[in-house]
Amino acid sequence: MTQINCDTKSEVISTFHGHPVFECATCSAVIALQDELISKSFSGRDGRGYLMHSAINIKAGRREDRPLLTGVHTVEDVYCKGCNERLGWKYVKASDNSQKYKEGKFLLEREKLVKNNSWTLDS
Repeated sequence: MTQINCDTKSEVISTFHGHPVFECATCSAVIALQDELISKSFSGRDGRGYLMHSAINIKAGRREDRPLLTGVHTVEDVYCKGCNERLGWKYVKASDNSQKYKEGKFLLEREKLVKNNSWTLDS
């Protein structure tokens, strides 16, 4: 695993109380609102992935051109601020016009996330 900034756990923000979210499977930091989900039909490095409009509590790695299933894209790996776990990547630029819709979006690996529906039981 690549280390990015030693201690960023203090930078993790808690928000979206009572809303369904995706959390980091390692440290439980909130990563995205479930409402930000665009598609579950994407592939990450380690299996299935979610295409998301936005993400929080992440930091970006080095920008690079990466050959993916749909062509070469300029991407930045994204890491959890709470534990430095690599969660996926951000699409920065797509070379093919049919893939431009991905620019600025996040591919988050399903196995790196936990779905928290924020359900409460009435007593």
